[in-house]
Amino acid sequence: MKFMLLNGHGIRMNIDGAKLHVRDGKFSTKEEPASYVFAPKKIDVDSIAIYGQSGTISIPAIRWLVKQGVQVSVLNWDGKLLTTMLPPESVQVKTKFDQYRAYENIGLRIQIARKLIEAKFARTRLVLDYLGQRYTNIGTDIERDASKLSDTNTIREVMGVEGAVAQLYWSEFQKIIPDKYEFDGRNIGKTGRPMGAVDHVNCMLNYGYSLLEAECLRAINSTGLDAHVGFLHEMQAGKYSLAYDLQEPFRFLVDLAVITLIESEAMAKGDFVRTENYNLRLRPAGARKVTEEVNRWFNKVVEYQGKETVWSYVIFLKTRELAHYLTEKKRKLDFASPSYEIDRQDSDEMRRKILAIPYAEWKKMGFSKGTLFYLKKNARDGKPFTMNKHVRERLEQWECYEDLPLGSPV
Repeated sequence: MKFMLLNGHGIRMNIDGAKLHVRDGKFSTKEEPASYVFAPKKIDVDSIAIYGQSGTISIPAIRWLVKQGVQVSVLNWDGKLLTTMLPPESVQVKTKFDQYRAYENIGLRIQIARKLIEAKFARTRLVLDYLGQRYTNIGTDIERDASKLSDTNTIREVMGVEGAVAQLYWSEFQKIIPDKYEFDGRNIGKTGRPMGAVDHVNCMLNYGYSLLEAECLRAINSTGLDAHVGFLHEMQAGKYSLAYDLQEPFRFLVDLAVITLIESEAMAKGDFVRTENYNLRLRPAGARKVTEEVNRWFNKVVEYQGKETVWSYVIFLKTRELAHYLTEKKRKLDFASPSYEIDRQDSDEMRRKILAIPYAEWKKMGFSKGTLFYLKKNARDGKPFTMNKHVRERLEQWECYEDLPLGSPV
């Protein structure tokens, strides 16, 4: 999966000599907008996200993109998905009829809704465990509330359990966010949908979830399902309820992308702008950073069904499995697999080892003093860091270290 982001002023897409010519928008006087040329059947971009102020796309360019299977999504000023242009959908009339029948079967609908939330809870645990490796104040136990899911008998009850666990999750998530981001929880309106962002973290999350929504729509379109008919989320005019459903097991990818951006201090104050109604939006430079990081997590490798694949393709596979389940080609439905584990290189334990190991011991291992100096500096300052495989293996084997206190990670 590869996203291309176009933003700024003067975006242009046109066809010349059977090739697609793309010019990015201009948003800075210090740099000229990038230009790209793609030949038919040789484009390495799956999806184009437009987060721009002005521009043009020619009818031949639209025709070219559709024939090459490239999705084009237009994001609103606040980062929410405004509309999307999808490749030709799979003509599966029976699939849609089976989907409608399943929606009308309240028992089956609740069963599917539970499966979606079970998967979300599994990934919630994953993110909390990931944070717990780095921050000792993170609580990772959601079992008391999550266990109530099995007793739900209505969609409203399913959503109630999901909301209770989400509240726990965001309260733990908040603990790792520096004060300068002014994050005090997820901004959710009365409808259950996100409101306009008033802080930097919600601004990034809203934008990232829109990219995820576009990817879910692409998968739905490819499998012949109806994006407007969900099982967990109610149908509403102009809303992609099934896309909202399918987002739930995969929101963790966006959350991890935002965590990475925050921990690495990649985002600058100038990457955001306050609008007249006091909401925050991403400037073009900020949107580029978030897009690249979300794209990196979408392309993380995971093993599924005995093969290595990437998360963006898992979204498609899970959507196809749902279609097969609705048409009775598949007997069981499971959104929670594949399981995924992330071991942090900059875990709390590894930081303590780095701070404790003497330079003389480090030298015996065959490493330079300078390398350890910077590792100790990052460990002491709370900065994220990575290590070469052989460095990490040697440190993991080194057991003779003091239990030194660490400073605040943020």
